Amino acid sequence: MKIIKNELIYFATALMFFTRIPIPFSIPYSSDIMNKSQKYFSWVGLLVGLMNAVILYLSFQLFNIEIAIILMMISSVLITGAFHEDGFTDVCDSFGGGYGKEKILTIMKDSRVGAYGAVGIVLLFALKFFSIQALANVNLFQTLCIIIMAHTSSRFISGTMIYTHDYVTDIDASKSKPLANKPLDAKALLVSALAVVISLLLLQDWRLILALVLAYIGKIYLGWYFKKHIGGYTGDCLGTVQQVCEILFYLGTILVWKFIS
Repeated sequence: MKIIKNELIYFATALMFFTRIPIPFSIPYSSDIMNKSQKYFSWVGLLVGLMNAVILYLSFQLFNIEIAIILMMISSVLITGAFHEDGFTDVCDSFGGGYGKEKILTIMKDSRVGAYGAVGIVLLFALKFFSIQALANVNLFQTLCIIIMAHTSSRFISGTMIYTHDYVTDIDASKSKPLANKPLDAKALLVSALAVVISLLLLQDWRLILALVLAYIGKIYLGWYFKKHIGGYTGDCLGTVQQVCEILFYLGTILVWKFIS
């Protein structure tokens, strides 16, 4: 029972960190608990993706697909508190308007949204909208599954940055303070990867592995870019990787459905 209680605490901690979903009971907090909750980050993505898929389906019963997608995107922002989107805008502003590590990190800590961040988030949402629209025009049910897969896999891929790159900036001043201290062990990493496997089994389409590969290539590029300019990653960089990899999974699915039979 103690093991089950601990795992529930770890999952609830991850849920509180990444979403605005209320937890009906109080849970303890420590850096150790936050570190151990990493195994459930992809599971939170699975839940968020499922909620997005349900909202899209229900909205489509009342409106056309375009309105349904917009309502889903609004709901997604409300569910997560725009957690990853905020990181994306910070990265756009800092890397777009800053030169050199110190300047980039200084801008990244500024809570205000500048021109690069505003333009970046508009283009991000536009690309997400049209990608999902293109998928839904082919097959709505499969698109619902793709949305779940994209949310799950992108959060898992984002988490792998902790293993492959160094954390930079003052940990005490960063959004990713609880994430930067200790990577998962092999057993916990498998728990995290299991959510991705489960999401991929929704359609059992081997071509989606290629979409997953494309998303991971995006993470590799972003990791290289971040390392080149600031020497590693920050919490905002992790949010950026999640958002970019989510969209790359949509685009990858469009490509494999179009060119691979």
